[in-house]
Amino acid sequence: MSGRYDAPRPFVLGGPLTPAVKTLLIATVGAYAFQILAGFLAHVRLDRLFGLVPYDVTHHLYLWQLGTYLFLHGDIFHIGLNMLALWMFGTELESLWGTRRFTRFYFVTGIGAAICTTLVSWNSYIPTIGASGAIYGLLAAYGILFPERTILLYFVLPIKAKYFVLILGVITFWSSLTASGGGVAHVAHLGGMIFGWLYLRGIPGIRSAGGGGFRMPDVRGWWERRRRDRLKKKFKVYYRETRGKDDPDA
Repeated sequence: MSGRYDAPRPFVLGGPLTPAVKTLLIATVGAYAFQILAGFLAHVRLDRLFGLVPYDVTHHLYLWQLGTYLFLHGDIFHIGLNMLALWMFGTELESLWGTRRFTRFYFVTGIGAAICTTLVSWNSYIPTIGASGAIYGLLAAYGILFPERTILLYFVLPIKAKYFVLILGVITFWSSLTASGGGVAHVAHLGGMIFGWLYLRGIPGIRSAGGGGFRMPDVRGWWERRRRDRLKKKFKVYYRETRGKDDPDA
């Protein structure tokens, strides 16, 4: 499997736009343009309604914010970096997994990052915006599936994907511990990486196999197995309790 994933492309420089990446790029850039126009023409802050505001999620159940915050950004530099990373890493992941599975992964990691942010700051009024949570999930997936690939950091410094993701994870973890509520949502970044890692490695049936894609876990089968195990335990308890009454030799 590693031979399939790690050959023969030596450097990560993006590739032809795949359907989901293209759609996400258009939707995110369009949402950012609308965000700028709304603020400039109508003086409306969309980040208060569609950004991730933990207090609104926990107290007012604005659950849509767990997904809509991914499409808002703070400035050109913010959206530019996120969309560049989406193109560089997302195109190959979508080619490997397929459009449907890639899209699912993108939103699972993005929403997972939002959940992590909400849990650690459930009373906060500060909006979190940006696709960084999902992007960090993609980076984690890339480091797992293509560990020996060389990434041109800042388009100059070559570094193996596995080391890049490891360094990024350590920096993000440290930043999440020492951050004082600044503009960068380090917890969201870390949450995206954690959910990406768990989605690929921590759940049975998720990691891609020889077929070139990953499967959703068999939740129904898992539930049936748990139900059968509980019934077996109940039967054993019942048997032990009733054996003395029914067996005269006991």
